[in-house]
Amino acid sequence: MNYTKEEQHRRMTQTPIPRLVTSMAIPTTCSQLVSTIYNTADTYFVSQIGTSASAAVGVVFSLMSIIQAVGFGIGMGSLSLISPKLGAKREEEANAVAASSLALAIVFGILLMIFGTLAIEPLMRLLGSTDTILPYARAYAHFILFGAPIMCPAFVLNNILRAEGMAMYAMWGLCTGGILNMFLDPLFIFYFDMGISGAALATVLSQCISCFILALVFIRRKSIVTLKLKYVSHKLSDYTLIITSGFPTICRQGLGSLSSAMLNVQAAVFGDAAVAAVTIANKIYMLVRNLVIGVGQGFQPVAGYNYGAGNKRRVREAFRFATLLGTVICTTAAVLLALNAPTVIAWFRPDDPDVLRIGTRALYFSCAVMPFMGYSTYVNQIYQCLGFRVPATILASLRQGICFIPLVLLLPAILDVTGVEMAQPGADLLTFFVAVPFQIHFFRKVLTLKEDKTVK
Repeated sequence: MNYTKEEQHRRMTQTPIPRLVTSMAIPTTCSQLVSTIYNTADTYFVSQIGTSASAAVGVVFSLMSIIQAVGFGIGMGSLSLISPKLGAKREEEANAVAASSLALAIVFGILLMIFGTLAIEPLMRLLGSTDTILPYARAYAHFILFGAPIMCPAFVLNNILRAEGMAMYAMWGLCTGGILNMFLDPLFIFYFDMGISGAALATVLSQCISCFILALVFIRRKSIVTLKLKYVSHKLSDYTLIITSGFPTICRQGLGSLSSAMLNVQAAVFGDAAVAAVTIANKIYMLVRNLVIGVGQGFQPVAGYNYGAGNKRRVREAFRFATLLGTVICTTAAVLLALNAPTVIAWFRPDDPDVLRIGTRALYFSCAVMPFMGYSTYVNQIYQCLGFRVPATILASLRQGICFIPLVLLLPAILDVTGVEMAQPGADLLTFFVAVPFQIHFFRKVLTLKEDKTVK
């Protein structure tokens, strides 16, 4: 449904919070779900080739995290700036942020393609490839790097639409590409006998389709924000602001790449089966995490709009509702996965007992901390979407950086492969405990109702 600027402003600032957040979260959660399913489908189809090929998906996932760090980081920077500006009815400034963010993403995507392709083999080794994994990882990464100039702008277009409350359009763009990917994977891998290169080509073509669909929304003028060349800024300070606003996401995604590489390196000590098992377990874990992030992506524009409009009560209410919803999702998923962990892991590699054993234990550890994931995610997101960049960056660095790095270095030395399995769940638990005082402080000092414009 298309809204005028005034209608959209009323919708974002007056619709009851449970209904508004849910209406925003459904399309973003569907987008995340489809995205994760087709990433998991990649792992499933590639796993049929062999254990080393399955492990290569985990290695190249670190590379994809770098591309996502750039694209999604710039996109989140634009979202955190655009939503409050639209809430304050400063549409021209929102247009400038959107156009400049898109230009920045294209430039960075091209740079990633060039430098990544030139250094592909040492890069794959740095990200955790063994000699047996390297041929598969190199073949997969070549196509992914060529897709970087498309993937980065697609992330930005998606976030611009979410920033203005058009989450449904963003969903159609991402879901169409994701569903296409699931059909292209077996076609290219098996029918055209392209092996792991076919999986990568399917991913890149699907991303191109997603980007085209998202761009059509702006070309056909269905969006509130306008993308025109004249709005692209010539001031370095504007690009610095976009990057610093998105830096928590860049940091989180970048650390995700680092943590994935470190996990691969530690798991490789115990063989390709350990790398493959951890990759599979993490893909399943990410399925739940991305559902949580999808709810958060529906919550963030609501928080940004209402904070810009001076309605702190609605911001607090939106956080509480999102946290409740996310926790219910996580707890339900944890129970279901814990009851079916061996079956789920066996679905990927039924004929490798080492993958089954290591992957099942890793999934059990993940399920134990899953119910805490929603709260810590939304504490980070509320800081970021309201423009509190330094604490948001600290919070974003916890899960796969500050808490994770010491654990992934220490636990395998003490507990062998069990330490590899426990590293990420342990970091998630620590992140939850650190997030609690941040949330209490934010509500007491920033979202105090004494300064709420709606409080009489």
